[in-house]
Amino acid sequence: MVTTQDRTSPPVEEIPDPSPVLIARAFRRVASGFWRGRDSGRAWLFTATVFALVLANVGIALLINRWNKFFFDALEQKDVASVTLGVGIVLGLALAAAAVAVGQVHARMRLQLGWRGWLTQRLIDRWLSERRFYQLTIVGGEGRHPEFRIADDVRLAVEPLVDFAIGLANAVLAAAAFFGVLWVVGGALRIGPVSVPGYMVVAAVIYAALTSTAMILVGRPLIRGVERKNAAEAQLRYELTRVRESAENIALIGGDDDERERLKETFASLAQRWLRVIAKQAHMTWISNAHSVLAPVVPLLLGAPKYLAGELSLGELMQIATAFTQAQIALNWLIDNAIRLAETLASAQRVVELSQAMDALDVMIGQGGPEETIVLGYSPDDAIHIQDLSIKQQNGVMMVEGASTVIQKGEKVLVKGDSGTGKSTLIRAMAGLWPWGSGTILRPRRATVTFMPQRPYLPLGTLRHALLYPYPDEGRLPNERLQDALARCGLSHMTERLDAEENWDGILSGGEKQRLAFARLLVHPPDIVIMDEATSALDEVSQARMMEFFSSELAAVTLVSVGHRPGLEHYHEREIHLVREDGEEGVHARDRRYPLIRQIWSRFRRSAANGSDPADASGGHGAR
Repeated sequence: MVTTQDRTSPPVEEIPDPSPVLIARAFRRVASGFWRGRDSGRAWLFTATVFALVLANVGIALLINRWNKFFFDALEQKDVASVTLGVGIVLGLALAAAAVAVGQVHARMRLQLGWRGWLTQRLIDRWLSERRFYQLTIVGGEGRHPEFRIADDVRLAVEPLVDFAIGLANAVLAAAAFFGVLWVVGGALRIGPVSVPGYMVVAAVIYAALTSTAMILVGRPLIRGVERKNAAEAQLRYELTRVRESAENIALIGGDDDERERLKETFASLAQRWLRVIAKQAHMTWISNAHSVLAPVVPLLLGAPKYLAGELSLGELMQIATAFTQAQIALNWLIDNAIRLAETLASAQRVVELSQAMDALDVMIGQGGPEETIVLGYSPDDAIHIQDLSIKQQNGVMMVEGASTVIQKGEKVLVKGDSGTGKSTLIRAMAGLWPWGSGTILRPRRATVTFMPQRPYLPLGTLRHALLYPYPDEGRLPNERLQDALARCGLSHMTERLDAEENWDGILSGGEKQRLAFARLLVHPPDIVIMDEATSALDEVSQARMMEFFSSELAAVTLVSVGHRPGLEHYHEREIHLVREDGEEGVHARDRRYPLIRQIWSRFRRSAANGSDPADASGGHGAR
């Protein structure tokens, strides 16, 4: 058996270096819906605009290349008028190039923002639907730290990919255009009796192939290294966040040194992974820097014999040199972007892993059909029906076995049992959070259900928003009603701060948070309340005051609660006791009612609180 405490994630196994092609295909399946969904019109508009501006950019580059021939021929001939005209032309070309660049910035960044927004919203919708955000914390694995994958890795995958797509399109078009210039202007090279047509094109391809091959061989392991480094970065942020959120508890128990050592170890692991990335990047820098020095020189050396032989003018030589350099920029686009591409693929892989983790979770929950999944449905009446309910850990180990009961409308049921018998997990299953197991839980079709955990969640915003959460549409309720609910729950000192926007989760104590949870019930009474140690931070007097609401205003509410505190039995009519049977694998549920006199007393208190005739308190299902 396992308790309901947090489970640690299994160690990450070393896996082979991922294939960039497989990563790209998987990311395309996850992210390409932006061009097919309801925003596809805007997506294609920005895409078409970007592509048109790429064509314009290549056209301007060709004009600048042609200008080189015109200008340097004018210099060689000492033609002052042509030189002056050339200065005017280049100024116009510079203005046109700037205008195209500005347009590209607008179109590119809008495309990046739109794509990132679509993918972020899609992942958030999947993460927050079907209780996946909770269930992923149970299964662990690649679903860990989804917040960092959604906030950071989506951005780091999407934004550079748009840049790369633009760069690749520009590289392909530029290579084609400048190969034409090299073929036509460079002409053929005669080596003895052999003539090599388009020798500058051949030289450009061979040179680019050598440098690109070297870069690929050296840089391929960088993808895995960057992915491991990013995972370590996320782990460090996660641990720092945990320390901040648990600062008070750590300070009270004197855990500073332990946390410091743990964070040192985590950073040391991150530093080791960074060192591996640094080494790979340094290897790649040898090639990239040597290439940046040689690329402008190689075409001059190759064209020098024809220039010295009078077969090329100075303008044509400079035109060839410029075209060769532009062709190298296009052909070696991978070299210049290999490091960023590796980082982008690593982030894309982490986004894919989150999507695949949610897919795997859906398969895990759905495989085998109802026989291996707890089925939530609607009851034929106002009661909660639990039928042959078995609850398992997500690894298949049995926790609760064969529980069946009916909880009538308005009944108050207390779930008890030794530690580790699955009390809180039973509550989670009834709340629809825990799908692992079998059997059926049927709840009234139109019933509203409120789940009250030990530590209530307080959203960001005003105290009013925290009190009304999760019913934002109730914002029109009068202040008097909200203030009365706070005062009746012992929070009268907060009644004048309804519209104060603070970090209420950090300001309120544990007891005040639990009182606020009860105030929510008074403001918006549900049909069913499912509590898990929801009074653990209250003293006995405050606990009695809160629980008395279930005998007055909330008398019609069906209550199912887990609790160890003494005195809780007085506010419940039935008890489901989880026990381990000797020789049995799982935990069995024993359902018993409290003595008749206790039920009558409970009904009497409710009737008195409601002003009804206590003589009727013993009637109905509660007195059976």
